[in-house]
Amino acid sequence: MYEHFFQCPYCWEEVSVLLDPSVSTQTYIEDCEVCCRPIEFQIAFEENELVEFQASDIEQ
Repeated sequence: MYEHFFQCPYCWEEVSVLLDPSVSTQTYIEDCEVCCRPIEFQIAFEENELVEFQASDIEQ
C-alpha cells in the first residue's frame, strides 16, 4: 500500500489515503476523514509509481 497526503477539496485539511499500486488506474469515491464529505479520486500508477492523483469534490 502507498500512503498519499492531499488537501480535502471541502474543508482544506491535509488528510491521507492508502492507495493500492497493484491496480494501474482507479476511480472511486471515499469520504473525507475530517469533514465526512464525498471525494472522487482519480489515480494512476505506472511501474508501482504514482503518476496521477486527483481528489475532486462531488457537487450535489
